[in-house]
Amino acid sequence: MRILIATDAWMPQVNGVVRTLSSLATELRRRGHEVLIVSPQDFRTVPMPTYPEIRLALAGPRQLGRIIAGFDPHSIHIATEGPVGMATRRAALRAGRSFTTSFHTRFPEYLRQRLPVPERLSYAFLRWFHAPATTCLVPTEAVRRELSGRGFGHLATWTRGVDRAVFKPSAPIDFGLPGPIFLTVSRIAPEKNIEAFLDLDLPGSKVVVGDGPGLAEMRRRYPAVHFTGAQSGEALARHYSSADVFVFPSKTDTFGIVLIEALACGAPVASYREPGPLDVIAGTAAGCMADDLRAACLSALTLDRQAALARSRAFSWSACADIFLGAIDSRAPSGALAFAS
Repeated sequence: MRILIATDAWMPQVNGVVRTLSSLATELRRRGHEVLIVSPQDFRTVPMPTYPEIRLALAGPRQLGRIIAGFDPHSIHIATEGPVGMATRRAALRAGRSFTTSFHTRFPEYLRQRLPVPERLSYAFLRWFHAPATTCLVPTEAVRRELSGRGFGHLATWTRGVDRAVFKPSAPIDFGLPGPIFLTVSRIAPEKNIEAFLDLDLPGSKVVVGDGPGLAEMRRRYPAVHFTGAQSGEALARHYSSADVFVFPSKTDTFGIVLIEALACGAPVASYREPGPLDVIAGTAAGCMADDLRAACLSALTLDRQAALARSRAFSWSACADIFLGAIDSRAPSGALAFAS
């Protein structure tokens, strides 16, 4: 099957959307499917206002129309709501081609932290964007219920996976810091709520893995915290393995692939009661959730690392690909959605 995936989030960005789509594409190609990723790399770009590290594509529906016509995909999937996603949506509707979409990011909440834009307006735009899709894939059941309550339709839960060849228990790093080690892996940006973790009164030491626009300021404000910068692959797995507790302070993530990467390395999780953790660790002995993040961190210290490992085995990129293929195989006939532009 020829599958076109349109996304505004792609390499060299480092985030959960890129991790999901690149892992999905690898699994689909392994199964013999032909996958074309349409991303900002295919167009001229400009810096994103308020977040210049992200480049926005100058993509139009005519360009996407030519790409679609040239590749002639059996299925079109639109992964993001940015310029590439918008242009692909418009081009597909003009051509009478059906498509699926996915919801990865709480942009209304992100946007509210940077600009005075009411969430209701942002969600109205997202409802409009996803309405023509035959299926809108969402990362967790909690997100599915929330979006359904906001008037979104045709929703299906689409889990995530972990590469257990990379993310597995490995030799811990000697940071030269007093234990226990409380560690988080995150982009250093306001929406990740990292300060909620760094402000906690906890025993031992705090370690932050990641890069982002707020890194220099965080280093200045929290001199006692060990910042490692960005890590990947086996080096990242060793950082996870070095944690006594993996702390996930975000309240805006829709899933958090780092959660299952940490579990796969044997690190118990501490988090708020939010979508993502609710679907990954609720009802298990792999982590602790609480409205009080400090209490969750201290409770997670008592958990068995084998329980974290066991929970991680519930997630795989193979299962992620199965759900994706099921969604695109059930798409509406070509031309059925041309009216919705």
